Amino acid sequence: MIVLPAIDLLNGQCVRLQEGAEKTAKTYSSDPAAMALKWQEMGSRIIHLVNLDGAFGREQKNVRVIKDLLSAITIPVELGGGIRTFADAENWLNLGVSRVIFGTVAITSPEIVEKSVHELGADKIIVGIDARQNKVAIEGWENQTDKDVFAFADEMKQIGVRRIIYTDVFRDGRLSGPNIDNTVKLATHSKLKVIASGGFARMEDFEALADTQCDFIEGAIVGKALYENKLDLEQLNRLYH
Repeated sequence: MIVLPAIDLLNGQCVRLQEGAEKTAKTYSSDPAAMALKWQEMGSRIIHLVNLDGAFGREQKNVRVIKDLLSAITIPVELGGGIRTFADAENWLNLGVSRVIFGTVAITSPEIVEKSVHELGADKIIVGIDARQNKVAIEGWENQTDKDVFAFADEMKQIGVRRIIYTDVFRDGRLSGPNIDNTVKLATHSKLKVIASGGFARMEDFEALADTQCDFIEGAIVGKALYENKLDLEQLNRLYH
């Protein structure tokens, strides 16, 4: 299990949201590239980058900022937010992103995900499963579907997806601890590589996830707790690598 520090971009700045609501944005840095370099220097193996403007329909808002960030570091970057077409995925990969994250489009147009998996490589494609009470949320978490997360994971596996990010929307940005039970249930059920997200705030959260010894848990994303100095990223990277 590895730790993935998160950088969420809104108007070119590093921010954190609460439950995905744009109006809750709190800015932590105006230099995302410097933040990514800091995380790299603290031993991180990969950066989890989210283009929030893209998720809210402003796909081109942070292109220059993302390019600068990619140039500043040497470790891989996974990118989500506003990736809705095969061309979007291909373009970001050509710009130097290591893997891209499909969210809403995996529900609305799964054929795009399938094409991307088969033509770009399953190792370069992630599907984000964002959930409220085990139902998938889409469009920057603004809309709720009736799609069951377990059934959705099965559908993604059938089209060749190998890796998912599971986020409990109610936990995100609240520093209230992750939904470990549901994360492990989803990983065990789907047998996909699962990256956990939402609510990681204490060392005990990571310990509890690692203690499940679930072979399908690949990593954990942490954001707000790093920005508010509640966790030591160097220590986390020494323990989980």
